[in-house]
Amino acid sequence: MSLTHDHPEYILMSLTDLEIDALRAFVTVAEAGGFTAAAERLGRTQSAISVKIKKLEDTLGRRVFERTSRSLALTHDGELLMGYARRLLDLNDETVRRFAEPAAEGELRLGVAEYFLSDHLPHVLRRFAKLHPRLHIDVRVGLCGELVSALDSGELDLVISRRDAGDNRGRGIWTEPMRWVAAPGLEIPADGPLPFCALPAPCVFRNRGLAALGEAGRPWRVVYTSGSVMGVQAAVRAGLGVAVLSESSIPEGVRRLGVEDGLPELGNVEMAIFGETPRNRRLAEPLVGFILDSLSTMYPARPPLALAG
Repeated sequence: MSLTHDHPEYILMSLTDLEIDALRAFVTVAEAGGFTAAAERLGRTQSAISVKIKKLEDTLGRRVFERTSRSLALTHDGELLMGYARRLLDLNDETVRRFAEPAAEGELRLGVAEYFLSDHLPHVLRRFAKLHPRLHIDVRVGLCGELVSALDSGELDLVISRRDAGDNRGRGIWTEPMRWVAAPGLEIPADGPLPFCALPAPCVFRNRGLAALGEAGRPWRVVYTSGSVMGVQAAVRAGLGVAVLSESSIPEGVRRLGVEDGLPELGNVEMAIFGETPRNRRLAEPLVGFILDSLSTMYPARPPLALAG
């Protein structure tokens, strides 16, 4: 049987497959802001990354970057490709992870601190459930003290929560910076009290923020207290005041503040997993690994987020 140019099978045979390595190089260059930074992240040479991008452009017959001696920007076609590339990489990585990891099976009652991955946790768990359909996770989101109490009373099997300096309980899995945040239009008073939105005491973010302001001699007043991180986020977005949040709980549409705004450094917060036993660690390891992979993907260009040893 001869195939004509308009025959579906001919069209399929004439299409060229995209290389995952080239797509990963493309996304990394765009996120890192340059070929050198992308090469460092991917453990390749700059010339190897350039070859990947050139081959991708040749395959598509389109330029994906506008390059000058001083700047690098996505072309219109590059912006269009970005959405497809991220979806293809997600599917590729999900496929590889699904076959590389042993199947986890069982039930796990998991507590997660509300400020950890607050906006992204449902999406992360949904993707994890697709990879491990036989691992049933019952998730409870709450404040640190409540979750640790539930763990101690046997209501939860594992808890991902804050670990204070000097605390030997739990296993550190992630360290991230605390940030001052505010609505874009909020004017920060130069001399008057700083309006502060916070969780109720005791809270590490409230305590760290107020202690830093006290050490800096900066006056403050609490204008909004909420029992949930979502409430604090909403108050910040509404422009009621500033707040202290962990990097992974900063919502879209707010700005980060720092020393250039007259606010003191806050340091880091360490997240740890509590309640591990030889039995539930087998179930927890795939989930924790997936969460950390997701964090590394979500914050590639943010200020340093480091795995805790």
